Amino acid sequence: QVQLVESGGGLVQAGGSLRLSCVASGSIVSMYLMSWYRQAPGKQRELVATVTSSGNPNYADSVKGRFTISRDNTKNTVYLQMNSLKPEDTAVYYCNAWVTTATFPLNYWGQGTQVTVSS
Repeated sequence: QVQLVESGGGLVQAGGSLRLSCVASGSIVSMYLMSWYRQAPGKQRELVATVTSSGNPNYADSVKGRFTISRDNTKNTVYLQMNSLKPEDTAVYYCNAWVTTATFPLNYWGQGTQVTVSS
């Protein structure tokens, strides 16, 4: 089994910054695409950013230029640096990863970390 554990959420004023981390642990053979999603109250979960195993990022239009996703493959960790935060960024942020433990990749989710941006 694989566990994803997020950290780094909290309360911040608009314009501030936070850095989220997600560490994967377990019987990991390989890690592939890693992503951050978020879900605001009353809204569907949405994709925020992805990063491939080679480090190529992609972003939702709403966070381009403000958020940076990165990963450290030696630590099985993905990060999300969030700058110039806005109240509309308030949500529970979830880590997601495709991980191979035996023969083929499976998809895993973290438990989420709350980010609250005050105006």
